[in-house]
Amino acid sequence: MPFPIRKCVACGEEFELKPDKPGFANRCPECSMEEDSEETGGKASMSAEERQAQREADAERRKAIRDLLYRKDR
Repeated sequence: MPFPIRKCVACGEEFELKPDKPGFANRCPECSMEEDSEETGGKASMSAEERQAQREADAERRKAIRDLLYRKDR
């Protein structure tokens, strides 16, 4: 049974959707690999101060969401 043929939303090329294909099901492997390399490049270049600031912002965000979800209405 042949694999289904899909059209990439990024570049418009047709590709076979194979099981265990990396990336998104609506993007060809080349476009998926380009996006993966951009994501890993941005994460690795953060300095220690940026990581600490991100951690603190995430903690405050979680606290605010928790307070909104579990607050008692009076």
